[in-house]
This record gives sequence, C-alpha cells and structure tokens, in this order.
Amino acid sequence: MKDAAPQTVYLKDYAPPAYLVDEVHLTFRLAPTATRVLSRIRFRPNPESSSRDFFLHGESLTPIRAAIDGQEVRPDITEAGLTCAVPDAPFTWEAEVEISPETNTALEGLYMSRGMYCTQCEAEGFRKITWYPDRPDVMAPFTVRIEGDAPVLLSNGNPVGVGEGWAEWHDPWPKPAYLFALVAGDLVAHRDSFVTRSGKTVDLALWVRPGDEGKCAWGMEALKASMRWDEARYGREYDLDVFNIVAVDDFNMGAMENKGLNIFNSAAVLASPDTATDANFERIESIIAHEYFHNWTGNRITCRDWFQLCLKEGLTVFRDQEFTSDMRSAAVKRIEDVRMLRARQFPEDQGPLAHPVRPESYQEINNFYTATVYEKGAEVIGMLKRLVGDAGYSKALDLYFDRHDGQACTIEDWLKVFEDATGRDLSQFKLWYSQAGTPRVSVEESFEGGTYTLTFTQHTPPTPGQEEKRPLVVPIAVGLLSPNGDEVVPTRMLELTEARQSFAFEGLASKPVPSILRDFSAPVVLERAASRAERAFLMAHDTDPFNRWEAARSLARDSLIATIREGAAPDADWLEGLAAMLRDDTLDPAFRAQVLALPTQSELAQALADRGQTPDPDAIHGAVEGLKDAMARHLSDLAPGLYDAMRVTGPYAPDAEQSGKRALGNAMLGLISRRDAGALAARQYAEADNMTLALAALACLLRVGKGSAELAAFHERWKDDRLVMDKWFALQIAEAKPESAVETAARLTEHPAFDWKNPNRFRAVMGALAGHHAGFHRADGAGYALLADWLIRLDPVNPQTAARMMTAFQTWRRYDAGRQAHAKAALERIAATPDLSRDGAEMVGRMLG
Repeated sequence: MKDAAPQTVYLKDYAPPAYLVDEVHLTFRLAPTATRVLSRIRFRPNPESSSRDFFLHGESLTPIRAAIDGQEVRPDITEAGLTCAVPDAPFTWEAEVEISPETNTALEGLYMSRGMYCTQCEAEGFRKITWYPDRPDVMAPFTVRIEGDAPVLLSNGNPVGVGEGWAEWHDPWPKPAYLFALVAGDLVAHRDSFVTRSGKTVDLALWVRPGDEGKCAWGMEALKASMRWDEARYGREYDLDVFNIVAVDDFNMGAMENKGLNIFNSAAVLASPDTATDANFERIESIIAHEYFHNWTGNRITCRDWFQLCLKEGLTVFRDQEFTSDMRSAAVKRIEDVRMLRARQFPEDQGPLAHPVRPESYQEINNFYTATVYEKGAEVIGMLKRLVGDAGYSKALDLYFDRHDGQACTIEDWLKVFEDATGRDLSQFKLWYSQAGTPRVSVEESFEGGTYTLTFTQHTPPTPGQEEKRPLVVPIAVGLLSPNGDEVVPTRMLELTEARQSFAFEGLASKPVPSILRDFSAPVVLERAASRAERAFLMAHDTDPFNRWEAARSLARDSLIATIREGAAPDADWLEGLAAMLRDDTLDPAFRAQVLALPTQSELAQALADRGQTPDPDAIHGAVEGLKDAMARHLSDLAPGLYDAMRVTGPYAPDAEQSGKRALGNAMLGLISRRDAGALAARQYAEADNMTLALAALACLLRVGKGSAELAAFHERWKDDRLVMDKWFALQIAEAKPESAVETAARLTEHPAFDWKNPNRFRAVMGALAGHHAGFHRADGAGYALLADWLIRLDPVNPQTAARMMTAFQTWRRYDAGRQAHAKAALERIAATPDLSRDGAEMVGRMLG
C-alpha cells in the first residue's frame, strides 16, 4: 500500500491530547502471520484540552472488533487510524486486531527476526501493533499477557505470572507507547544481579540465541558499571525488580531503551575477544550505558512531543560521554567525540539537511534521528554545564528529576530548571536549540603594555529556511602559554555573547601563545591565522590535550591542502613533531594513536570548499596516501621499536590500558606495512589471538595488494558468524582502491551471504561504499548509481534504513559539475520511484532543494 501523502507537522501546532490513559491491558496471541492483539484501555477526558475528538493511531491493522464499556462500536477507520463517538467521561475501550509480524520487513512495530518476535516502537511503531494515541505525552502503566509457544516470553516491567504457553508482565511506571516492548523466542539468559544503594536486589539478564552465550560477559559488566556510575554521579537508582536486555539480529538502530526490556542490535551487545575488536567493546560499553541512562533521562522523564527529541537524546548522549570518559581516557574520548561531530554533524549543518537541534517541523520523524539531535544536542548540554559550573549543573539536574519525574517535558522545562537552580538568564542560550548551522568564530589579537587582548567575532552562515542568524552564547575556554612553554594563565572560560567582543588579560611579562577553545568548549569552527611555528609550539607544549591534538591535526590538514593545491612536499616540522610525541612515553598510547590519525578525506573536501576550491576526491586521496608514505619513511627508525613496546602480554582485556597499546601498535603496523610489503602484517595475522590484531593485520595486507589467502581463511573460519562477516564485507570495500571500490561492492552484493534485508549487512556493504570518499565520489558517477539502485530496492522493504543511507548524498553540491550531474541524476531517479516512502521522499526532496 502506498504511503499517505507527506504532511508537514509543526511545533507551533502542538495541542495537548484530548484524552488521557489511566491504564493499558494488552493480550498477544502470537502467530507469525496472524497475531491477535487484544487491548483494554481506560481513557478519561483531558481537562487541559478543549477538544473532545477521539482519535487513535493505527496502521496496517486488520480490525476484528471494538467496544466501549462493553458495547460494540463501529469506528471510522482510515489508513492513519480511527475516530469514534465516545462518552464525555471516563470509559473503557476494547479492541481486537490482527497483524502479521513475519511480513513486517520495515522492522517497526511487532516483527520477526529469524524466528524471534520482537518490537521497535520508537518513534511511531506502536500504531502498527494496535490502535492507540501513539504520542509521547500520553503516559500510562501497562499490563501485558503474551500467549505463544516460544520458550521465552518477555515484556516491560516486572514478571507477575507465568505458565505453560503464557506469561504476564506489569510495568507500574507510566510510559508512552514508544517505550513498549515484547520479545518471544528460543533464547537463553546470561544472568547476574545488582544491589542498589538502597539495598534492593535487581535481577539482570542478557537474553541471546543459543550459541551466543560466550559473548555476553562484557555486556553484563558494562550494565553493572552503568548502574553504579548513575547512582554515584547522578544519584539515580534503578526502579524495577528486573532489567532485561535482548540481542536481536535484525534491528534498524543500535539499541532501544524500552522500560526494563532494552532491545539491542546484536552488534551493539555481543562480544568476545576472537569476534569483536577493542572498538566494538568500547562501543558496546557506551551503548549499554546510553540505554540504561535513558531510564531516567528519557523514560521517567520523557518528551512532550517529538520536536523535543534532543531533550532525552542530547542529554543521554552527554551522560554516556561522561561515563566513557570516567571509564577510559577523558582526553581521548573528547577527541573521538569531536572527530565524530566533525565527520557527521558538521556536514549536516553545512548542507541541505541542516536543521536546528530542536526542529520546527518535520514530515517523517524517523528522519530526525540525526547527528544534530544526538551529537550536537550533547554539545549543547556540555556548553550549559561549562557555563553554570559543576555545582550548578548538579543542582539543576537534581531539581530536574524532582520537579519533572513522571512527566513529558519540553526544552523550556529543561532550561527553566537551570534558571531556577542557578539564577542565570538562558534566553539567549536557548538560540542553540532553534538556530541551525555551525557558528564560525574568528580571532584577532593584540599585546601592549603587558595586556593581551583577544577579540572574537561570531557568524553563523545561512541554512535552509534560516537566512538571518542572531549571536549565540559561546563558551570559549582559553589558556595562555609563555614563550618557553609555561602556562601563565590557566584555563579561563570566556562567554562570547555579542557579534564582536574583546577580552583582556593583564599583567603579562611577554606576549603569550594562546590556546583557544580548549577541550573543544563549543561546537564551532575556529578561524585564526596561526603560524605553522605557533601550532608546532602548541603541538609540543600545550597543557590541554585536546588542543595539543588539534594543533597536530591542523598542521597535517594544512600540509595535505598544500599538497593538493600546490604539490607541496609534506611538512617536515610536523613530521618531526609527530616523532617527538610518539617518543614521549608519558603520553597515553591511545592519545598518541589519535595524533597519528589524519583528517578524513571528506573533512579535507570541506576544508577545500571553505577556501573556495572545488574538491577533487582523487587528488585528496592521492595526497593522503602520499602523506602516509612520508610518515612511514620519517618514522621508519621509530616504528618497529614502538610496535614491539606496545605488545600486550597476558590474557586479553578490552580495558583502556590494553586497548590503547593495541591502537598504537596497529598504527605502527600500518606504517611498517608500507615499507615491508606486509611481511609483519602477515606474521601478526598468523599469530593473532584476538580480533583487534587480526582485523588490523588483514586490513594492512589488503592495503598493500596482498591478503587474498588470509581473506579466504577469514571467511572460512567466520562464515557462520553474522557479526564477524559484516566486518569481512566492509573491510574489502574500505581497503579497495578508488577505481575498484564500486566493483568490489557490486561483487559483494552477489555473495550468497549478502542478506540485503538485514540492516547490519546492508550497512556493511553500502555504508562502506558511501564511506569510501574517492570510491563513492568516482568521476563517472558509478558509486552514486550503485547506491541509488540499492536504495530504490530497499525503500519499500525498510524505508527507515534506506532513508538514513540517503544522507551519503548530502554533500553532492560541493563537487565539480560532472559529479554534481551524476549525483543529481541518482537523486532524481530515487525521487521518481513509484510509491517512494515518506521517509525517502522527504530526504531526497530536501537534498534536491
């Protein structure tokens, strides 16, 4: 059935629900193509609403019966839901519908994943389960009975009854429908328990398919660490008797925070040393923390409407970033977060998909689960904390939980808490939520009579629908260094609130070297004409780890741009500074590995575009490869010894210490492989006792044109492990030459294991192609054409995954006329697809403008 014509929803049109829900009783009689869902819902008129129109959302439901207070009714049913005459008083609604989980390939609502029943209801999936006011500001306790022949029957809340072929669950905490969850299947549990600070024992279980039991231990430890951390840092204690996590193979996202029953993409929870890399372990730790932290920032306090999505996601991302910083290296975590922000969110801000952290309108809410809402939303929380200080932040959060527990809230509620707790006026700061785009902050300096003055100018470029921008509150952390490297002014937080504003530092003996935007204190582009010598000085002496890394990265970027534009040789001073940092064993190995990582090719393309030059993906790729070769030559005496020094002895552990050593060791392997034709990589692959070492070695071999035997052996060993095979697919495309990346991807789509309906496998191939900058942006448009072919095929099956993959085209206008023509043709072909989903139509329409 064709989707209904897209309709734009506006924040300004919000109206409270006409009816509230006091309690929900659901019965599921499971069958693959004919599941019956019986609902009994207690409604009452909402005194805050002037409307008495009774409307329940519902999509793809086969109606069986409906009744009000026991009397059968015949509601008016459309593709979007139903309306019905109801009493102007509390009443009980009953309904029975039939749905087909097995044929639900969109993976929204109740669907099946390899024989397992599971749900995904955020944002609007519950309407595909039964008729209901499917909006986040309608909250109620749920009681659920599941009937079926699956050995394990799970839902939200606490178990209240179980028998042969049935189970009942009750969630006493009011929740919106998007947090509903159900899982039924042949599962086994990895069990543990946690004692809360008040002494309550919580039963924990990580449910997996038989055979995956050996991949659960890390996820369970991460869950318990998250529970301990949330109690210690935020004072939040878990509020149910059980906490269940289920690993699902077919899942559109990473995980979902359903109350008491978190559903996870298998890739985001299952790990063992021989199947998962250190990066996988860290990601799992972070995602488990994120979903657990949602119990309070998302579940207990939820969103009034979907425009407030950043209220729960930005805050919870910030909380999981704090958690990882405490578990691992705060400096490395900050660098990783900024790298992701610049790679994913900055391009979003600079293109046709730009939108505020809190959008003003949408056609399909699934399209606003974006880097702007999540990552930039977290940056806004971080700025707020910097402005009010740790004590003010803690006081405000305590007030937030006390004041709004059990409510569906708005950004206004959130900011009012901070104003009341700290006395600050946040009316200007609120612009961060309503203005799209990445602000640009330029810097001028002067020094006279012992006074050093910094003058900042802020400007946010126009974005679609927002031509004029107002000045923001920008916290700028600044420290000053003396010419000999001593810190003469420790970090001071400046508040830029005007379009142009100056700040003076007095009593200095000599002109200092400024360290500006320490710890990346605001998500802005800093524009300052610092000399190479000054950046080299900061690279060597800055006491702020982020800015030390930033100085090194800036020098590398400028060297690459000079090569692209002028054919210049690599920056010798930067190379020597890099060697000095690598020799400094007082520096965290993980930090040194980060310093070695060059700017991404997409980042370089944007930097060239910012300088008024049309980026050439082939020239960018050549410059990056040339600089890596120069690094390998310059560090050839240092790399072997450092590689040996980073060897880990003893049992594998995915902790910060071991992971950092493997990261730096593998970085050295990458350099060595460029000079020894992969000899050391072949040895590492043969001797590797964990996936981190094996996969890095295999990547090095493929990069130098070898590794076919190892690639075949890898396939033979892991062909029955879906998560490892995702790595096998993605690696071949990521390491392909630009001229063969498209053909490699096309060949892999013909592999028997390419299950394109599985989101993980689709992303492993098409996501890897989109991430191969020179390969995807090939001059003949073959990359655009291949991705378009598969998006057209996927859209009617799984529109959500297809629409998110369409963001690969968002930067198409920055390239040359030929590439633009090919990209536009691909987008127009997608747009012309008959019965294109709402998800896809909105994305393509915005990109075509």
